[in-house]
Amino acid sequence: MKHIKIIVEKHPEGYVAYVLGLNDVVVGEGYTYEEAMEDVKSAIKYHIETFQNDTFLT
Repeated sequence: MKHIKIIVEKHPEGYVAYVLGLNDVVVGEGYTYEEAMEDVKSAIKYHIETFQNDTFLT
């Protein structure tokens, strides 16, 4: 299992979460930290299921 690093930034409009270490940009957002984390986790899951072997940077 690989570890994925998630960066969460607080903005005036809410939170933005993005992933380091994936081949493509994966972003989540929400009004709260928890919403942003749930959104980005869902996006990560979809990305891994869709792109499988081309997911992680080498």
